[in-house]
Amino acid sequence: MMSSAAVPAADRFDWFADVVAQELVSTSIKSEHARDFRAEAAVLDLGSVQVKQLGYAPLHSRRTAAHVRSSDPEEYQLGLVTSGYTWVAQNRHDSGPFSGELVLWDTSRPFESGVLGTQPLRVVILSIPRTAISLRSDRVDRLLAERIPADRGMGAILAQYMRSLAEHGEECAPAELEQLGSVALDLAGACLAGRLGAEDELSEESRTRALLARIDTFIGHNLGDPELTPSVVAARHSLSLRRLQMLFRERGESVAAAVRRRRLERCREDLTDPAQCAVPVHTVALRWGFTNASVFSRLFRETYGASPSEFRRAAGTPKPAARIVNDSCAQRTRRDPEPS
Repeated sequence: MMSSAAVPAADRFDWFADVVAQELVSTSIKSEHARDFRAEAAVLDLGSVQVKQLGYAPLHSRRTAAHVRSSDPEEYQLGLVTSGYTWVAQNRHDSGPFSGELVLWDTSRPFESGVLGTQPLRVVILSIPRTAISLRSDRVDRLLAERIPADRGMGAILAQYMRSLAEHGEECAPAELEQLGSVALDLAGACLAGRLGAEDELSEESRTRALLARIDTFIGHNLGDPELTPSVVAARHSLSLRRLQMLFRERGESVAAAVRRRRLERCREDLTDPAQCAVPVHTVALRWGFTNASVFSRLFRETYGASPSEFRRAAGTPKPAARIVNDSCAQRTRRDPEPS
C-alpha cells in the first residue's frame, strides 16, 4: 500500500496526481485539501485485469478530450465505492451522488467525477481492457456513469469478489492471481450483460465460470443451513442435478464434498479464533450446518488430523470456562441472506 504519509506534506497532492495518472488514467484534479492531501493506493495485477484500491480526500477530477488523445489505456474501469460519496458523469450520463454501489466509466471518453462532503472516498477499481469485454461497445456505452446496485444479484456477487480481492489478493501465488483475474473478468462481463439483457453475447466458457461463481456465493451464504443439499443448490440455479454434478466434476470435487469442505474450513477458523474461545465445539459445528456431533468430529479428524478440541488446544485457543455435558447437536435450520 502506497501512502501520502511517506511524502512531504507540500508534495502530497502532486504525488497523488502522479499515482492516478500512472495507475488509472491522466486527469486534471483540484482539491481544497491540496496543501496537506491525504491519500493511499494499492495495485494488484491479475494478468487479464487489475485491481486498484484508492483512498483520498475530497477532490474534483476532469478528463478531457486532450487527455484522451495524449494517453489512453483503452480500458473500462469499474469502481466500487466502499466509503464516502461521489458522482461520475460521462457520455451525457450522470450517476448522481452515491455510495456503496458500482459505477462504470470508459477511459477512451472524457468524464468528470467528484467527492461530495468532507469524508474521504474509498474505492476499489477493476481495470478491464476494452477488448476483453465481449459485449458490443455501443451497448456498453448505455451503462457508462450508471449506478449498478451492489446489494443484490450479480452486482452483489461482483462487489463481494472485488472486496475479497482487495483484502486477500496479496496472499495469493502468481498462478492463483491469473485464475482470480479470469473469474473477475467473467463476473464483470456477466454483471454488465445482465444489466443489458445481453447474456447471449458472452462466450459459453464465460457464462459457465460466472454461473459457478454465483453457485459458490450461494453455497457460502447458506453453509449454516443443514438442508443445503446438491438438489437445493441445483434448484436454486434452475439446473438439473446431473448438470450441476457435471460442472463440479470438472473441478475434481463433488457438490457435497465442496459444501462439506467449506463447512469444515469455517469451523476450523472459528475454533482458532481467540474471540470465540468460550463457544463450545458443538455450537461451532451447528453454526455451520453439522447437526451430528460424532459425524462432525470424525470428519474434522479425517481432514485435519486431530479432534476439534485437540485442534483448538494446539492452536493455543483457551478452553471454554464452562463445559457443556451434553455435546450432541440439536437440529436447527439457518439460512443466511444472499444476493438474489
